[in-house]
Amino acid sequence: MKTLNILIVEGNIEEDSKIFIKAAGKKVSENLKELFLNFEPSTNVEIIHPGNFDENSSALDKIKTYDGIAFTGGAMRLNDMSDEIKKHISFAKNCLENGKKILAICWGLQVCSFAAGGKVNKGKKGAHMGIAQNIKINDIGIKHPLYHNKINNFNTPAFNFDEVSEIPENSEILASNNVNDVMGLSITYKNSTVWGLQYHPDYGFDQTINLTKLRKGKLISNNYFSNEDDFTKHIFLIQEEEKKLKFENRTQEIKNWLNFIKEI
Repeated sequence: MKTLNILIVEGNIEEDSKIFIKAAGKKVSENLKELFLNFEPSTNVEIIHPGNFDENSSALDKIKTYDGIAFTGGAMRLNDMSDEIKKHISFAKNCLENGKKILAICWGLQVCSFAAGGKVNKGKKGAHMGIAQNIKINDIGIKHPLYHNKINNFNTPAFNFDEVSEIPENSEILASNNVNDVMGLSITYKNSTVWGLQYHPDYGFDQTINLTKLRKGKLISNNYFSNEDDFTKHIFLIQEEEKKLKFENRTQEIKNWLNFIKEI
């Protein structure tokens, strides 16, 4: 059996990674690597930070050797357009130009969508704070391999304030909810294929609860919650969903993508 070679593109700068380490015990990229190895123990996994010139250059030199590339979530806001964000976009464009199979999660979806010609803006109908509810897979999505063996309507971990507001050419929306029209997206760009998710199959509710609690002050001060009681009720809601969500269903998209990149 062929050994898979996967590149994970970390979506956080070091400062933001500290928050995720507090919430989950490890960086977002390390969390995703652990999940890949859970399903495919023999996989070779490399992690890079696009802002690091040496890591960036080394990965691009070897880009033909990767069976798949995964862009993680992150805390940056794309329209801030910092130098760091521009490096992430540039790296995504290079990947798209090289005929790759790409998994793009949360921030990763936004970066890859923008790099492929789409637009990203602040969510018009609100944000996901630890949970995305009532995600519905549409008729196109039901037939798409990303959602093979996935239930058609689900609640799952999520955390985002921005959304893909205009999808790139040659892309199809696969899933939506009442907060974001684009919760699942397939992009075809030249010879590259992107499977994008605006939620986190890579995180459990326990981790997004911790992350939500760490951001409590900012969330209340920015009026995402009216007061402490409102925030507490939201945490309780997520805790109740945590009891229901099975690992196998939460991570189905990860398994499906790994099967996809095994294909020749």
